[in-house]
Amino acid sequence: MRKSNRAAAGAAAWQAVNDGARPGAPGVWERVGAVPRMLGARLRGRYTEIPASRMMLFILALVYIASPIDAVPELFIPFLGLADDIGVAVWLTAGLMSETERFLQWERGATSYVQGHVVD
Repeated sequence: MRKSNRAAAGAAAWQAVNDGARPGAPGVWERVGAVPRMLGARLRGRYTEIPASRMMLFILALVYIASPIDAVPELFIPFLGLADDIGVAVWLTAGLMSETERFLQWERGATSYVQGHVVD
């Protein structure tokens, strides 16, 4: 991940954390609690707003962070080895925070949605 991308991801994550101060915006803990519901709704096909490719990237990011095999091993290059994991974690956090905000909006208006389309 390039330095500018890491900075943008970090800024997006910070913005998502601070959005709780905005009136009507979901707080961090509300978003964290929405992640399992969002993933479950996506897997059951009820919530189709997240593309399958984005879901796959989220899963790959989790596997990369949890995996003992890294692109830049911490054993040989400690600072850079940790930096790539942090970059992926920041990207994952920012992505999940933005997706959960959309999901919470969808969930609040779920009665007026059918397969991602507004029903009049």
